[in-house]
Amino acid sequence: MKITEKYIFLCFTITGLLFLLSGCQKSESDYLTVSKTKVEFAKEGGDASLSIKTNARLWEIDNPGSDWITLSTTSGSAGEGSVILSVTTRTMEVRRDTLVFTAGDATPVKVAVSQLASDYLYSLTADKTEVSFKSEKDSADIVITSEAAHWNISNTADWVLLSQTDGTTGSTTVKVKANENTGNVSRSATISISAEGAPLVQVTISQKALIYPDYNTSPIAPDNTGMNSNAVQLAAKIKLGWNLGNSLEATGGETNWGNPKTTKAFIDLVKQSGFNAVRIPCSFNQYMANSATAQLQTEWLDRVKEVVQYCVDNDMYVILNIHWDGGWLENNCTTAKQDENNAKQKAFWEQIATHLRDFDEHLLFASANEPNVSNATQMAVLLSYHQTFIDAVRSTGGRNSYRVLVIQGPTTDIETTNTLMTSLPTDNIANHLMVEIHYYTPWNFCGMTEDATWGNMFYYWGAGNHSTTDTAHNPTWGEETTVNTNFGLMKTKFVDKGIPVVLGEYSVVHRSSLTGDALTLHLASRAYFLKYVTQLAKANGILPFYWDNGATGNNGCALFDRSANSVFDQQALDALVQGASI
Repeated sequence: MKITEKYIFLCFTITGLLFLLSGCQKSESDYLTVSKTKVEFAKEGGDASLSIKTNARLWEIDNPGSDWITLSTTSGSAGEGSVILSVTTRTMEVRRDTLVFTAGDATPVKVAVSQLASDYLYSLTADKTEVSFKSEKDSADIVITSEAAHWNISNTADWVLLSQTDGTTGSTTVKVKANENTGNVSRSATISISAEGAPLVQVTISQKALIYPDYNTSPIAPDNTGMNSNAVQLAAKIKLGWNLGNSLEATGGETNWGNPKTTKAFIDLVKQSGFNAVRIPCSFNQYMANSATAQLQTEWLDRVKEVVQYCVDNDMYVILNIHWDGGWLENNCTTAKQDENNAKQKAFWEQIATHLRDFDEHLLFASANEPNVSNATQMAVLLSYHQTFIDAVRSTGGRNSYRVLVIQGPTTDIETTNTLMTSLPTDNIANHLMVEIHYYTPWNFCGMTEDATWGNMFYYWGAGNHSTTDTAHNPTWGEETTVNTNFGLMKTKFVDKGIPVVLGEYSVVHRSSLTGDALTLHLASRAYFLKYVTQLAKANGILPFYWDNGATGNNGCALFDRSANSVFDQQALDALVQGASI
């Protein structure tokens, strides 16, 4: 053969062989893969996903019969697929099963499935494990959630009352009440919640002891005789008020701060001078007969009642408060002192209110003086003190059931009160509360007694009363516009809503050490301030009570010489009366 012919023959021969070999090969084998061959469920069960790959026409799970495993599917077609295994029940013993996956003539794949044993078949929970009650009657809610068909509560404490003692599947709210703890020892109890196949749940119930005895020992039925005015109606009757300052609140005794013992004749003078209301700052903490029980001295309660009577005999309205009183309340509007102070507030006002219960609407009670509060947390504590005050007074019954009560804003500062006093305590008689603020703005003028690095004293006040020679002591802030703005805030926030506002204190020190034109301009400024503030208070529905500490010397603010039983500062007195009459 020629070379070309040999080449052609060889090519045909090779091609033929390849064709014969190809014809003898088998078709492609089926395969099957499963992403996991072991699945372990926790005690609580859950979900697990398996991925399946196969080239067979169909894959399936041969034995999906386990009653504790739920499968999202038991078969699928060629390509990629998945199945989700779900376990929703618990088991008290470890349980196992094997799932067998098959696909055509592929090797079967076995997946071992197991679940850990649980201590309980059903969940049983309470949203609280501890409940703390006040010493008085108190209550709280406990939410019980159960998977079990039935649960029970075991309670062995007779002072703990339950709205129900059993329940069924789902969430149930149980109200837990505690009777008043009249003892001086705190107490606790444990209630147990149980269900078959569920964990035991225990809730500890504790209750504080009564720090002081209950002084509401003789409550009487409500009596509205002489108590016909609500707060707004009573406010309309108060024209101009005056403070009996530095007397009944004086540390060490009524005369210990330089003022004589208050007499009926002196109160007569106050009435004749144009005032028809008196605010009596009063101390009680130093007049306890027994500090361990917060029992007040009967002699002191009688003395307070006597001074109130002087005023009421003159047809004058009286606001009686617990004043600074050593700062036990005012300086402790804190959560740390809240329980202790509420206990004392309750004890004091139960005794005060009972002793003075027979006075008609001419007597108003006030919760505190200038409580030191600067944030929302402290404000919440202060509101609890006011709530205790209101509840204590009302609980004594008689005319106290209808008495108008006065509560103080935080630090009795207008701006702070406007910001923080977003709500009032609850009263069981509507429209019988007033709110109290004080006004010593600007302090440089009203009370500052020496220049400081941050600012000088103001000797003068008002647009027409600035000095041309002593400019260093002219006011730089806090004049007429400030009064207008501040009182407007109180009108909008309270007065316009039917809540009268008491301007419990305002005054300006008498800088009698000044001489000549400086003294003349200072006194004119002082009179103008008192007239303007009084006038603006009245115009905004605010009840003005001038602060008089009885001091007639330099930097004092007395209107009267109490020892001589005479008017001391006629200029300031005239300004107040004129301001109230406009």
